[in-house]
Amino acid sequence: MGLMAEYKNKLVTAEEAVRVIKSGDWVDYGQFNGQVRALDKALAQRKDELRDVKIWSCVNPYPTEVNKVDVAGDSFVWHSWHFSGADRKIAATGKPVYYSSIKYSELPRYVRERIEPLDVAMLQVCPMDKHGYFNFGPQNTHSKAVTERAQIVIVEVNEKMPVCLGGYEEGIHISEVNYIVEGENPDLTQLPAPPLAEVDKKVAELIVEEIRDGACIQLGIGGMPNAVGMMIAQSDLKDLGCHTEMMVDAYVHMHEAGKMTGSKKNIDPYKMVCTFALGTKFLYDFLDSNPKCAFYPVNYTNKPEVAARNDQLITINNAVEIDLYGQVCSESAGTRHISGTGGQLDFVLAGWESRGGKSFVCMPSANIKGDKMVSRIVPTLPPGSIVTDPRSIADCIVTEYGKYWMKGMSVWQRAEGLINIAHPDARDGLVKAAEAQGIWKKNNKIS
Repeated sequence: MGLMAEYKNKLVTAEEAVRVIKSGDWVDYGQFNGQVRALDKALAQRKDELRDVKIWSCVNPYPTEVNKVDVAGDSFVWHSWHFSGADRKIAATGKPVYYSSIKYSELPRYVRERIEPLDVAMLQVCPMDKHGYFNFGPQNTHSKAVTERAQIVIVEVNEKMPVCLGGYEEGIHISEVNYIVEGENPDLTQLPAPPLAEVDKKVAELIVEEIRDGACIQLGIGGMPNAVGMMIAQSDLKDLGCHTEMMVDAYVHMHEAGKMTGSKKNIDPYKMVCTFALGTKFLYDFLDSNPKCAFYPVNYTNKPEVAARNDQLITINNAVEIDLYGQVCSESAGTRHISGTGGQLDFVLAGWESRGGKSFVCMPSANIKGDKMVSRIVPTLPPGSIVTDPRSIADCIVTEYGKYWMKGMSVWQRAEGLINIAHPDARDGLVKAAEAQGIWKKNNKIS
């Protein structure tokens, strides 16, 4: 059978495709911009017929129909490998959103070896090419692992999905697909960089001064990492490389400014390497069939020993809170879940292991609303807070008041160093707390 004949034979409507899903099934919904849209609507229409359909998602970018129609979670049970804003909105309605803790570089193995068998995998893909392949678009991550584990694979074609070259495991052949749905070709989600606040600029300046020509850059999500990328684009730095988990608009700006040649990379020279991308049309247009970019599965991009093979790997990530012992919480506020571990721990490890590399975890020193100031450097993390980076792993902490290198430091040194980059109005209270906790020497000092 020829490719087009096979395509027509497997082509069905979204309503026909979701008929294969039964009560009690485990279903993967795709990741990031690859999360299904038409199939989601069709499955939502079966709410009254189904019970306990368990759905996996990863950084859900859309308001999902199955969650709109089933607020109680009786028909559709939502699971997330990494919370998004849309997931937080679902949780705010009272519907459970069940998070699974991950070390992102290990996720393909979890899917292949540990999770319950997948009954159905559904994901948005690019149109089939002349060789019979559907490219996964800007979300390689663990997509291949999902399609390998699933009993039934359904692809939803989106003509607006940019073709993202490998790497490897960047697509699936029609022979591995059970059903094809031609979707509604929705636009990809737009994630513009947040407006830069003064605190973002100050933190970015402190980090950029640590970067040298030929460094390899990893940026996490958020205003501060983006500020670093934009500042690099306007700097005199040259011959930088990209080895990251997430590709964002800032990388394109660095490339367009001539800063990101990749010529000094030890692995994948000249290539901008990532596992997924989220940004604006500016980014997606740049990625489309661009041989400069290489999308790999996350067990390559995020594996610390792989990423660290690049000399001068500079990793930049965000935090919610840090305590005086150096424990970094980047995913919850107490027991209220915000995001997830993602790849932060992977890249904190990789930055330290890289020859000449540096690992930065950054945040504003405090949340300030009107006259109210709440320090984000705290005596101890609140009950229920999740430790993303253990105190033995995190290294350089950066706020707008400075940076502190923690590796090898004792508890009293850490307390002093972190208090000195805390908000000035919080420092006296933090000193008193450190004294009460027995981690403050008599001759300790604050600036």
